[in-house]
Amino acid sequence: MVRIAGETLHIHFLGTAGALPSPQRNPSTILIRRGSDTLLFDCGEGAQQQMMRARTGFTVNAIFITHWHADHFLGVFGLVETLAFTGRTEPLPIYGPPWVGEFIDLVQRISRHNRGFSISANTLEHGSVVPFNGYTVRAFASHHGIPGLGYVLEEDERPGRFNRERAIELGVPPGPLFGRLQRGEEVRIVRDGVETTIQPADVLGEPRPGRKVVYTGDTRPLQNLPDVAAMIRGADLLIHDATFDDQESDRAREVLHSTAGEAGEAATALGARMLALMHISSRYSGTANHIRDAKRQYEGDVILPADLTALEIPYRN
Repeated sequence: MVRIAGETLHIHFLGTAGALPSPQRNPSTILIRRGSDTLLFDCGEGAQQQMMRARTGFTVNAIFITHWHADHFLGVFGLVETLAFTGRTEPLPIYGPPWVGEFIDLVQRISRHNRGFSISANTLEHGSVVPFNGYTVRAFASHHGIPGLGYVLEEDERPGRFNRERAIELGVPPGPLFGRLQRGEEVRIVRDGVETTIQPADVLGEPRPGRKVVYTGDTRPLQNLPDVAAMIRGADLLIHDATFDDQESDRAREVLHSTAGEAGEAATALGARMLALMHISSRYSGTANHIRDAKRQYEGDVILPADLTALEIPYRN
């Protein structure tokens, strides 16, 4: 694992290839583990084998599909069978753009045995929000020629920093009451014979932002679309389509993908703190040009992850 710093928000790049896999790269699959939750964003062919290689386990809470090109969903069939063989009983929600219902019907029909869990189809559109405990996943429209979505995983605001000295000054004894205040609960103390209520705001600073990860899926750049840009601005990690290097810019426009340089431009315009280049065409045996093209447009950290690369995303402060 490439350890950046911080808490438990891990990004596993299980598949980073373009439409065609290569000996080094599997089709698109991003696994995000936030606390005890595990979410898959796209599920390319062979995803369950990549999960084994990465030792992530199979406790998948939900799958989010960006669009219905086969390199982004073929792995669902194998993964569902693997989950059945390993004894899963919890329902599996699958989210995606229109046609997700038809896709789930096909997944259900292709199996010849009863699974021990149900699969639900959940259609999303631009602006749809899926709530989880402590964070949300929000869908935004992509530009790839068919109905498609990208996704924003964004944590709730965190409480402000705890002022230990102020708490003691107010009469709060060190111990469990500190923890309750840090969790946003008021506490009652007796000071000089008088019962007093201490509010979290009395001892906490201003709320602090949570972390934010944006995955564009396959798309042309989106920063010039105001309703999309507002949703994806300020990411701690922007995972952006970079199918081609800049020498293939005409081809990128023709097939509605992005170049690495365009991904760099997007990261700059959107104020991303880190850029990961994704969906690399199998025509490239090396990626030095992609990194060069992105860094010409973006001064932040640029990575082009190999399959099975993992990152831990830190809090900003």
